[in-house]
Amino acid sequence: MNWFFLTIVCFFLYGIQRFLYKVSAERNCNTAWTTLSFMGTVALLSTVLWFASDEALRNLNWLLALAAINSLTFFVDTVVTIEALRYLPTTIVYPMTRMSAVLAVLFSIFYFQDSLNGYQIAGIILAIGVIMTLTRFSEEERQGNRNIRKGLILIGLAVLSGAVAAVSSKFAALYTNSLAFIALTYSLSMLFSLGFRKPFEKEGASRRYGEALLIGFVLGLVNFAAFFILLRAMETGPLSIIVPVVGMNFVIANILAVVIYREKLTVLKTAGIFMTVLSLLLMKLGQN
Repeated sequence: MNWFFLTIVCFFLYGIQRFLYKVSAERNCNTAWTTLSFMGTVALLSTVLWFASDEALRNLNWLLALAAINSLTFFVDTVVTIEALRYLPTTIVYPMTRMSAVLAVLFSIFYFQDSLNGYQIAGIILAIGVIMTLTRFSEEERQGNRNIRKGLILIGLAVLSGAVAAVSSKFAALYTNSLAFIALTYSLSMLFSLGFRKPFEKEGASRRYGEALLIGFVLGLVNFAAFFILLRAMETGPLSIIVPVVGMNFVIANILAVVIYREKLTVLKTAGIFMTVLSLLLMKLGQN
């Protein structure tokens, strides 16, 4: 299929995935158990499909290295994003974490020697404006939320880890087997989740493990489809377009959060969302 069509499908699937992160946070589910079920579901599906296929392993060293990098950064991105949603609303967390797309585009430009045109420069400047806009809180918000700094630190970690995960996925799409890469990546991420069970239990998360496991299972189904399609798109499509387009998925999550959880959209936060979308669109237009 056309790589851009596949990218649009990923946009919607990842938007649903990010909303499920919000559901996990709202239900006060244990983040480690949610991610354990999430990663385990994807690992099982991809392993079964890989063994059922006729794919032979290629570039084993690349596969091992990229899977290790991707599993660690994706696990960190998932955990800190869910945790950030405990301290800050969706309308702040998702636009700011999607700034990882800017870092990925810059890497693509410098590594693949893409030329930086006016659209891309404007998009990057606007992206910086988004960060400055969304980190401004009213006095009422500061008094009502004592954990703003903690939320912003978590968002910063999500931006860095998300960018590395995106770049490593591009290399995996070019040099390894997609199903084998997914299977190994999520198996390692599942082990990380097991190792972090206890710390999250001490943070006061709910002990209703069944709910956390169910949400994680649904997350796994959605993510497996999204990640597999994303790797297919990256085989032929440019990273500097795919990442910004997929990066706008937070709009879907925000719309669902406003409709279902009645989150308030202030003028400042609405402006930040539109600025983010415009920033990513400008970078996309710069590739035409």
